[in-house]
Amino acid sequence: MNRLQRVRENLRKAYNSGRESVRETRADEVPAGSPSIDDDFVPPAREPELVHGSISSRDDAEVPHSLRIAAAWSWRLIVVGVIGWALLHFVAIVSIVVVPLAIALLLSAILAPAVSWLLKLKVPRSLATFMVLICGIAAVAGTLTLVITQFVDGADELTEKASDGVRQIQDWARNGPLHLSDDQVNRAIEQGQAWVNSHTSQLTSTGIATAATLFEVVTGMLLVLFSTFFFLRDGRKIWRFIVRLFPVNARWSLADAGDASWATLSAYVRATVLVAFIDALGVGIALVVLHIPFPFPLAALVFLGAFIPIVGAGVSGTVAVLVALVDQGWVIALVVLGAVILVQQVEGHVLQPLIMGRAVAIHPLVVIIGIACGATLAGIIGALVAVPLIAVLNTGVRRLARTRPEVPASAVVVGGGTRSGPAPS
Repeated sequence: MNRLQRVRENLRKAYNSGRESVRETRADEVPAGSPSIDDDFVPPAREPELVHGSISSRDDAEVPHSLRIAAAWSWRLIVVGVIGWALLHFVAIVSIVVVPLAIALLLSAILAPAVSWLLKLKVPRSLATFMVLICGIAAVAGTLTLVITQFVDGADELTEKASDGVRQIQDWARNGPLHLSDDQVNRAIEQGQAWVNSHTSQLTSTGIATAATLFEVVTGMLLVLFSTFFFLRDGRKIWRFIVRLFPVNARWSLADAGDASWATLSAYVRATVLVAFIDALGVGIALVVLHIPFPFPLAALVFLGAFIPIVGAGVSGTVAVLVALVDQGWVIALVVLGAVILVQQVEGHVLQPLIMGRAVAIHPLVVIIGIACGATLAGIIGALVAVPLIAVLNTGVRRLARTRPEVPASAVVVGGGTRSGPAPS
């Protein structure tokens, strides 16, 4: 063996010796049963993906979580919207019944304290309810009679002054900055008369339609009276019957929410009556001091308008401004306008927060939106009941959403019912 072969053999032995030492070292470090470095590599089994408990399919896990949440909200909102639309459609169909019942609830909230006071004097419930209802009807009828009488007595004088005002406007159009000629003024008057003549048939048909709905109005008034009487007398029994229609586990929460909602409605109506009276008193004093005709009817109009929060008293006060403009001129009309604005500011910044309190506190934006939606859906009646409806729903939903207390044993009555909810008595 030559020298070159001996060198190659020594290198091979050194390589094998080093490789064997490395294997022994790694064998000491690797746990028993682990694959060796020379074994074929086998990838470990893929761990199963974590799937949320609300997902029944592995395919749903591939959808992003935010998209699943958005889809869940979307279909639920669609269901709620469809149910709400169907409910509004149903209410529109039976509005001749729903509207009187809503008015009867508001009247019951106003008259309930008087009934409770008579009950404390040991007056029978039916007699107390009848007496309060008769007194309420007499007060409303007397007020309307006085208002209509004053308007009829002063209509001729007001019409004459309105004619004088129209003539002053014509003179101003001729001699004022417009410098209109007599032909232009007469043409404008003729166009106005032509418009009235062209819409005579429409006005006549409206009158006929109004006469045709007279029966519905009378029916609605009778339904209001009967509903108010029975709400005042048997309101607690009616609510107890409604509560018992629901499952036993839901009766306590529903009764508690009903109690709170009725308390909110009562507080709202009483506070609104007080605020409306103060508004009417302020505007009425201003009209008396400025010698504006029809001070009591105009104050009564402001009182009725104040039942529509924020905008009602201002809109009804505009009528007083127009009467002052016709009777006393634009200077006194501006003074009356200032008085109406002052009353509105006192109502919005002092009376509403002070009298309404935290129990029925609603943001003004919600009030405006509610009034607009109510007026769009149901006219004046919708604007009247929108805010109390929002207040009642706000209180009821908050009570239902809170943690339900344990039902006390004293609340369970024979037959599986619970204690009664709110009652207007």
